[in-house]
Amino acid sequence: MRSFQEKLSEFEKHGIRVVAISVDPPGVTKPHIAKQGFTFTFLCDAKGEVIRRYDLLHLEGFRGEDIARPGEFLLDATGVVRWRDLTENYRVRVKAEQVLKAIDELGLAAKPATN
Repeated sequence: MRSFQEKLSEFEKHGIRVVAISVDPPGVTKPHIAKQGFTFTFLCDAKGEVIRRYDLLHLEGFRGEDIARPGEFLLDATGVVRWRDLTENYRVRVKAEQVLKAIDELGLAAKPATN
């Protein structure tokens, strides 16, 4: 997630909003966000509803508990998933550069206004 923070201005320049979703409660997430210096939006999915909807449930993951596996998604303005990257290993994460490349390849970047 650090690479997303480092490239946050590039996402914003493309009209892309970075959002992270976690099953951790706010009391766990907020100190983590502060410690890491993340400034993008974090949402809490304590019941795992989003995790199940996007097929991100990783059974018996870290410490034998069900956890969310890492997944990155690009949704268009209508909420349709246009690109995704999923992994079975919670330590493996896509880098922001790969997502920015996908944004360009898919033409998802916001078009500059013309006068």
